[in-house]
Amino acid sequence: MSEKIIVIIPAFNEEASIGKVIQEIPEIVSEIIVVSNNSTDSTAEVAKNAGATVLFEVKKGYGYACLKGMDYISEKSEKPSIIVFLDGDYSDYPAELSKLVAPIQEDNYDFVVGSRVSKWREKGSMTFPQRFGNGLATFLMKLFFNANFTDLGPFRAIKYNKLLQLNMQDKTYGWTVEMQLKAIKQNFTYIEVPVHYKNRIGVSKVSGTIKGAIFAGIKILGWIFKYSFK
Repeated sequence: MSEKIIVIIPAFNEEASIGKVIQEIPEIVSEIIVVSNNSTDSTAEVAKNAGATVLFEVKKGYGYACLKGMDYISEKSEKPSIIVFLDGDYSDYPAELSKLVAPIQEDNYDFVVGSRVSKWREKGSMTFPQRFGNGLATFLMKLFFNANFTDLGPFRAIKYNKLLQLNMQDKTYGWTVEMQLKAIKQNFTYIEVPVHYKNRIGVSKVSGTIKGAIFAGIKILGWIFKYSFK
């Protein structure tokens, strides 16, 4: 029997892209959850029309949206085997979800991160603050924890029972690095899978603003140093 896979997509004002994202998700997925994170446009309506389950989270923050999706799943009688997190801006290639979950299905890894490798990145798709932040964060994780991550990519898959063990707490920019650090600390088996990456539709709420880039950087480094002294 194949594993039940659920996708969680945090989305803030992604009406122009969310439908495209949903349409390209492979049919192996049982349910697509779009969490409208205080959107002021028609993100929720477009997502619903495209066939997604739509939830609403008024507290703005990537982590808040992800946790809302997890709360919804926790109330379901039949739990999934795998959770996939995917952005709603169409910068990832949703069709690559199949190769992202394959190591979990075939090799029994606990956790898979989609690594946005340079040779498969569209020009301009990652800003300098993004590239620098990823490089610094993964270097520090290697230095302090001997981790083998090269990216903090948001396109990722994890066994549902392992996700629950992480007891995720971050409400905003630190969600991805918190997950990776806790996976290391709890000795999860993990692997990176190279993925393609393209220019997003619309303006990034994090890397597209100076404030967003600074706060994301502070949050990411804060998690790393917090865990390095535990």
